[in-house]
Amino acid sequence: MLEQFSWIPANFALPASLFRPIISTLLLILAIIIMRTLTAGFIRRNVASSELRGRLLVNFRNGFLLLGVLGVALIWGDQIRSLALSIVAIAVAFVVATKELILCISGAILKSGAGSFNLGDRIQIKDFRGDVIDQTLLATTILEVGPGKTGHQRTGRMIVIPNALFVAEPVINESFTDHWDFHVFTVPFKREDDWQGAQKALLEAANRQCEPYLEAVRKYMKKVGVSRGLEVPSVDPRVTIQAPVANEIHLVVRLPAKSGQRSYIEQAILSEVFSSADFSNKKAQPSEDAPNDTDA
Repeated sequence: MLEQFSWIPANFALPASLFRPIISTLLLILAIIIMRTLTAGFIRRNVASSELRGRLLVNFRNGFLLLGVLGVALIWGDQIRSLALSIVAIAVAFVVATKELILCISGAILKSGAGSFNLGDRIQIKDFRGDVIDQTLLATTILEVGPGKTGHQRTGRMIVIPNALFVAEPVINESFTDHWDFHVFTVPFKREDDWQGAQKALLEAANRQCEPYLEAVRKYMKKVGVSRGLEVPSVDPRVTIQAPVANEIHLVVRLPAKSGQRSYIEQAILSEVFSSADFSNKKAQPSEDAPNDTDA
């Protein structure tokens, strides 16, 4: 008979601290079984109504079951508390070890739920700026655009951004619309330069470049404004003035441009304006033939 339990190690022994809870649990189970048996027999003998008898049997059965669960919880309270502390410690260690992965997954859920951007959009987050070419649960891949925050040329570098950045950092989406965008660029001048003439020339060049598609942009922006509940912005090119420092004037050019052609139209306007005029202030130089007032 004992040979059937040969799989039990010969040196197996329960810790002394478990003997008392085990014996208490067995006594509790035995007491509940006896009480339930006696109660069920009493109900069957003394309750005549079958409906009431069935209801009492079910209620007492559930009551004894709840009593047994509570009793076991009280008996094994110290062991359960130790196990719970161990589980919490393991959970905390797991969270600390995988914090970045959890943040990446949270960032993916956040940007998907908020609809921050889609494939093909041009975005900027912190110092990273480029066109989105891939999105996964852990990272977003962009093709870098630059130089700086105002350039529109692809640098040829691919940047893999962990989605954890989208949890704490704001995202700038430069592709607000699907077909037409507003493009802004700045042209700096010194205060003594002919910036008034440059302002007029830039506005004329912008109007000439935008004239072929300006009406189409108006219709499209009107449709976007109605669908998104926004006030329709003016699409006409404009050149405004800024004075960031005391001795400089910056001309800010804003005009509508087709997605993907912002750099092209900017270069076309600048080439047209600065190839035909010089707006720098050239002071008159003294002539070599001017008479010399000093005596020889």
